[in-house]
Amino acid sequence: MAIRIAVTGAQGQVVTSLLERASSTAEIVALGRPKLDLMDRDSVLSALRDSRCDAIVGAAAYTAVDKSEQEPEIAMRVNGAGAGFVAEAAAELGVPLVHISTDYVFDGTAARPYREDDPTAPLGVYGASKLEGETRVLAACPGATILRTAWVYSPFGANFVRTMLRLGETREEVGVVADQLGNPTSALDIADATLAVVTRLAQDADPALRGVFHMTGSGEASWADVAEAIFARAAEHGRAPVRVRRITTADYPTPAKRPANSRLDNSKLARLHGVALPDWRASLAACVDRLLAAAPPRGA
Repeated sequence: MAIRIAVTGAQGQVVTSLLERASSTAEIVALGRPKLDLMDRDSVLSALRDSRCDAIVGAAAYTAVDKSEQEPEIAMRVNGAGAGFVAEAAAELGVPLVHISTDYVFDGTAARPYREDDPTAPLGVYGASKLEGETRVLAACPGATILRTAWVYSPFGANFVRTMLRLGETREEVGVVADQLGNPTSALDIADATLAVVTRLAQDADPALRGVFHMTGSGEASWADVAEAIFARAAEHGRAPVRVRRITTADYPTPAKRPANSRLDNSKLARLHGVALPDWRASLAACVDRLLAAAPPRGA
C-alpha cells in the first residue's frame, strides 16, 4: 500500500522533484498557499490535518538568501515559526516528519566537511532563520528527522545550472566564484533520498533514525568547477564554447555573506539509513541533458 506523504510547498525544486519521483509506493500531497501558508499557524495545522497523511516532508521555505537580509522578519516567520507549525502538526498527528534544512547554518570556516554535531554559526539572516526552524522542529516534534542539503539545482525553477545555460547563450566568457567549496546536489536525488528516508521512518521507530543528518551529492566542487562542467556538457550538445573566468567572492559582492566551505559530511546518513546520493557530475550531466533537450532550437 502506498505511503501518503504531505509535502509543504507546491512549486519549489524539491517539491516538484518529489512529485516526479514518487512511484507506486508513495503518494505525494503537495500543500502550498493559500491552503497552507507557513506564516499562518491555523492554515498549517488545518491543511495537514485534512491531508490524511502517513508522513510529512517540510520542503517549503523562504529561500531568497540575499532578499532575506532586507526582509528578516518574513524569513524568520516562514523558516523559523512556520517550520515549528509543521512540526506541531506532525506531533499532533503522530506521523514521521522530515524537515529540509541547509548548509547555511554553518559559517564555512572549517577546514573539512561539516558533521552534524559541529557548532552552528550562520553568517546571515537566511541561515539564522533555517537554524531557528531546526530548533523549533526538534522542540515541537522531538522525533523529527532533519536533512541538511546544499547547492541545490534541478530542471525546475531558478537555479545555478539554468542561469549558466542562459548566460552561455549570449556570452563567450562568464566570471564565476572559485573560492567557495560545496557539494552540488540535484533536487531529483534529494527527492529519491527523502522518499527512502520517509519510507524507512514510517516502518521503523528506531530513535537512531531521527535527528539531524547531512544529505548532499557525492564529491565536492567550487562554483567555477560546476560552471565549467555545465558548459562542457552543453558543448557536447553543440552549444558554443564558454570560458569560465575564476573570480573571488570579493569580486562578486552580495547582500548576504556565503560560507567559504559548504561541504557536508554525509557518512551518518549512509551508515544509519543506507542512503548515499550519486556523484554530482553524473547528476549534473543528466540535468543539463534534460534542459537542453527541452530547449527550443536556436532561432525558433
